Amino acid sequence: MLTVDTAISRCRRDLTLSALLRFVLTAAALACLFVGPFFTGAISGFVLTAIGVIWVTLSYRSARSSQMAQASSSLIAAGQWDRAEQQIEQALRAFSLFRTNKLLSLHHLALLRHAQSRYPETATLCRAVLGQRLGSLKGLSKSSRLILADALLEMGDLRGAYEAFFPLHNERLSLGEAVQLLVTELDYSSRVGAWDHMLQNVMTKVQLAELMPTQTAAIVQALLSLAARKAGRMDLSEWLKRRAELLVDRQELVRQKAVLGEL
Repeated sequence: MLTVDTAISRCRRDLTLSALLRFVLTAAALACLFVGPFFTGAISGFVLTAIGVIWVTLSYRSARSSQMAQASSSLIAAGQWDRAEQQIEQALRAFSLFRTNKLLSLHHLALLRHAQSRYPETATLCRAVLGQRLGSLKGLSKSSRLILADALLEMGDLRGAYEAFFPLHNERLSLGEAVQLLVTELDYSSRVGAWDHMLQNVMTKVQLAELMPTQTAAIVQALLSLAARKAGRMDLSEWLKRRAELLVDRQELVRQKAVLGEL
């Protein structure tokens, strides 16, 4: 099994090597184009051709590595964690000319560890991704922040979770990211007792819950029901409670979120 420290160190090493190789190949190609004609044109042409072949070969291998990295996310969603682990490990071990493949593989490993409820490892991996210059993968920072916040909540680090998800309020989020942010924020608010805040735009939150998977939708509406009860809005609380219980058994809800035992 791939350890977190090994994955992060391998990723950082490969990112450095790939950046150095890209610089060397680019510098050599520019030298052939601008300096080579003043010396021996045939040799510079041969070197330029060799550089092109090397670049195309490495790009092809990088594309194969990218396919492995992309496949791992669907395997995680399907619950095939062992196969996903193998794909991620192969993608991390394979050399890639481009940094996107390595960062995506590290992010997918964080997704896998989160699905496995290995939250300290998840947090370490997310911080490693966020510590990198993401460039064209800037959108990856939002997903990593959401995973990090959820992992820290499960670890009981409320301050760390707040610092992770709060900056996302200033970001332009997709619908999926907005839904996940709502789930994380409701979980956080229930832990700190921010009941009135949870009930702001409550009907919009209920509508968003209808877009969520069954388990998550039930938890969200149960948390809103608890907030309504704490705020003295008993009719709203009972309505939300019945909606949640139609989706998931009450004992399962309490098992998922112990605070719901108050309902």
